[in-house]
Amino acid sequence: MKEKKVTFADIAAYTGFSKTTISRYFNNPDSLTLENQEKIAAALTVLDYKENKVGRILASGRTEFVGIIIPNLYMHYYSEMLNQILATYETYGYKFLVFAGSEKADVEKRYIKELLAYNIEGMIILSGTIPSKELASYNIPVVGIEREDQYISSVNTDNYMGGVQAAGLLSKSGCDILIHVNADIPDSVPASGRIHGFVDICREYHMPYELILTHLGNSFEENRERISHLIDQMEAKYPQKKKGIFMPNDTHANVLLNLLFQRYGKLPDTYQIIGFDNSPISREAVIPTSTVGQQISVIANEAMKLLSEQMTERKKRRPVLPKEPVHKVIPPLLIRRETTI
Repeated sequence: MKEKKVTFADIAAYTGFSKTTISRYFNNPDSLTLENQEKIAAALTVLDYKENKVGRILASGRTEFVGIIIPNLYMHYYSEMLNQILATYETYGYKFLVFAGSEKADVEKRYIKELLAYNIEGMIILSGTIPSKELASYNIPVVGIEREDQYISSVNTDNYMGGVQAAGLLSKSGCDILIHVNADIPDSVPASGRIHGFVDICREYHMPYELILTHLGNSFEENRERISHLIDQMEAKYPQKKKGIFMPNDTHANVLLNLLFQRYGKLPDTYQIIGFDNSPISREAVIPTSTVGQQISVIANEAMKLLSEQMTERKKRRPVLPKEPVHKVIPPLLIRRETTI
């Protein structure tokens, strides 16, 4: 026989409270005394209450959904970060609606409009396409990861320290020239710190260096073509010199490594390579790649913790909202593998 579902009326009858009070327990528990909350919680256990999620959403308008916008799933960093964010369900209980925006503002705005139609309670944004001022205007908690964050809370790696670590390792590897490949990133974006940290160490130790600031594309085909062209340039400019290459991420470091293997059947002695992320591809590459490790699981958990705190605060009868965005910085971990001596 089908079990009878326990209703708010049943809980009210058991506890002696009104149905309105029972509803407040689910939708606005802060409005009840701790003693009354404990009485109702005990009744739920005795009655073996099974929550009707759909009914609760309709009653409260709170969906326990969080929206996520990522640039793409091609870059291993983004796919691993998404994996780690999704894993926080066991800790925080929020479900996720995910869109890959392809770094197109009109597309991402359409996705956000769709997310808001689902009454999401907050957003985690990895894409940097839409300015933080616009994101803040949606009037829901937003946490950014590795993007411009003047008007929203964020969790980022200490990118400057990462650049210092990468240049420091390459400078100790007997390289004749250090080269950092990256996009031409504005200082408002945290990843620009990698460039500044790299340059500062090269100058401090009087190491010859070059910055190659160029867009490497958004697909494997584009990456392969443009990085192959970079190899041609570096070999023409620095023949026989030992080149220490700091790539902007592990995906691009792996493409570089694969192209060198295809040309020479090995990693030539004239190349040292370090990436950035410590995404799984750095361990799974044909030669495990040295990398500046972003603590991806820590960043994901901190982002969800920060977002959860803000969403929970907004549910209170008298919420105390932060006057300024909260910014958390996570230290990187230098991971030395087989692509650096």
